[in-house]
Amino acid sequence: MHVPLRVQSCFSILESTIEVKPLVRAAVAHGFPALGLADRGNLHAAMTFSKACLDAGVQPLVGALLPVLTDGPARSGPAGSAPAPGWLPLFAKDAEGYANLLALVSAANLDCGEAGGLLLGQLEGRSAGLLALTGGADGPLVRRAGHGQDFAALGDRLLRLFGDRLFVEISRAGEPLELQAEDALLEWAHARGLPIVGTAVARFLEPGDHAAHDVMLCIRQGAYLETEDRERSNPEQHLIGPAAFAERFADLPEAVENTLLFARRAAFALGGREPVLPKLVADADAERAELARLAGEGLEKRLAAMTDPVDREAYAARLAHELSIIHAMGFSGYFLIVADFIRWAKREGIPVGPGRGSGAGSLVAWALAITDLDPLPFDLLFERFLNPERRSMPDFDIDFCETRRDEVIRYVQQKYGADRVAQIVTFGTLKARAVVKDVGRVLQMSYGEVDRIAKFIPHEPADPWDLERTLREVPELQAAMDADPRVAQLVSIARRLEGRPRHTSTHAAGVVIGDRPLAELVPLQRDPRSDLPVTQFDLKSAEAAGLVKFDFLGLRTLSVIDRAVKLLASRGVHVDIARLPLDDPDVYKLLTRGNTVGVFQFESPGMRRALALVRPTVFEDIIALGALFRPGPMDNIPSFAARKWGREPVDWLHPALESILKPTYGIIVYQEQVMQIA
Repeated sequence: MHVPLRVQSCFSILESTIEVKPLVRAAVAHGFPALGLADRGNLHAAMTFSKACLDAGVQPLVGALLPVLTDGPARSGPAGSAPAPGWLPLFAKDAEGYANLLALVSAANLDCGEAGGLLLGQLEGRSAGLLALTGGADGPLVRRAGHGQDFAALGDRLLRLFGDRLFVEISRAGEPLELQAEDALLEWAHARGLPIVGTAVARFLEPGDHAAHDVMLCIRQGAYLETEDRERSNPEQHLIGPAAFAERFADLPEAVENTLLFARRAAFALGGREPVLPKLVADADAERAELARLAGEGLEKRLAAMTDPVDREAYAARLAHELSIIHAMGFSGYFLIVADFIRWAKREGIPVGPGRGSGAGSLVAWALAITDLDPLPFDLLFERFLNPERRSMPDFDIDFCETRRDEVIRYVQQKYGADRVAQIVTFGTLKARAVVKDVGRVLQMSYGEVDRIAKFIPHEPADPWDLERTLREVPELQAAMDADPRVAQLVSIARRLEGRPRHTSTHAAGVVIGDRPLAELVPLQRDPRSDLPVTQFDLKSAEAAGLVKFDFLGLRTLSVIDRAVKLLASRGVHVDIARLPLDDPDVYKLLTRGNTVGVFQFESPGMRRALALVRPTVFEDIIALGALFRPGPMDNIPSFAARKWGREPVDWLHPALESILKPTYGIIVYQEQVMQIA
């Protein structure tokens, strides 16, 4: 039995086709006690990989391929060109090693610039707790030894950095350079008493994935399958089982045994962490007291501004109830942080949205001016936003004027520290239509032919279709495959590549704020379009690592409204957007006619048809349409309209539900209604 140490996942973007969950299932099927993952220059998959392994009873070995620049020429290239980095596989041995791995991977992505790699000296002071392999065909030692160059001095420098945590990697992954370097590496390892460890790089899961992997490499290079001078997939770089690995290293049994030794020494896995937030006041007790003070003062201001009589006892009881839940769940600091940057934005004259989503159900948020909608008249439930029986972070959807959103983010950077604020990575993937077009181009099929095949896949953004579903439900696609073997080849390869990451991007609105430099919690990378760093973990993994997302949505509608108000003011017409009445009959006439182009969430052709059908007369109708206009619930819009105008009888389902369902004519529309019914 051996432990695969050199697997690359599909987050070695467009270099590997291996997805994490199928990889772990394969490891279980092969009986591997542990599994090593080292993606090129990143830790995108580290959290997902650790969890999947632990859930399956497999020890995860968390690593990364680190680009390291060394002094001598790495390989021949154009005169005066910078040497390419050698890729050094590093694995976390313990928590200290993981912290150093985070720092090194972040530095390689944030600080290297055009150099493309870290200087070896930058590993000084950051090597503790890390196990190092010397690397395979793209490693610094093999590249020298394979070309007959002196590598001993570089190897000795690695030895001084890592000591007995350095393993000499004998990689037999079918690369000629590895074979040319092997004897020299073995001689050097034996002379210094270093352990050797056998590896076989895996970039696709099964032998049958080889053709798809080759096409993926073409997509990365912008090449055709028939292009002569291009990087080609190595058919031996699939995940190999214990018997095949033992046979491959039959002459070096110690190289097999040492994979287990390596795994035992790298017994570290990523775990979840409680949310960490910067503190605006001294401690948790002070946060609770400050939130209670600000909320109480804010509520008093809100109630004092009301012209109609109000039930102050109901408001006070609701405020106390919400504060008790917020305090008990430990989220007082979150509310203070959100209230602080919204208060700053409003003070600077930056338009802020009135609030939407479940956060509008919080009276504390209304009192703090996070939202501008009083939840009590609309029966909005706080428990939809925060529920003590379902532990999850609160999440306000906060809209800012699109043209000034960046000012708010800069304020947050200045307040908490530039190294403690970051955007969140997202991944553009090879979706069904896109992957068909990419594969078709690589196969040099005509544009018209490929476009015809792609159009068999229904374009439904709200309910995306994958190739598997299309094959089941669109017989024309299967017929095209049966009629033309080239189409069958295209679809077969596309199915093996579908869903893999194609490039990185950034979350449209999400920003994380930490109580310490973020590189101590998550790996970071650079966004070339922004001065904000980006987490290498996606939202789910970043939250598991303890980071809390704050939404800074840029909304063009707010910019338009702000401009319109200023233009009106220049003509002597002064409009206070916050005080516009919700019962203006002229507004409802516009809505009924569907004259809503430019109105946020009400400008699509489908929504304008729905408005004309329902003919809203009260604000509750507008709220209901916003909730109904989505896949599934929108089927109820005709019935909603018919019941409103008496063309269809209202069914309360049960007499006890009339008070709950009256605003929506007996149709269950809102999550609050479901909760009230329960």
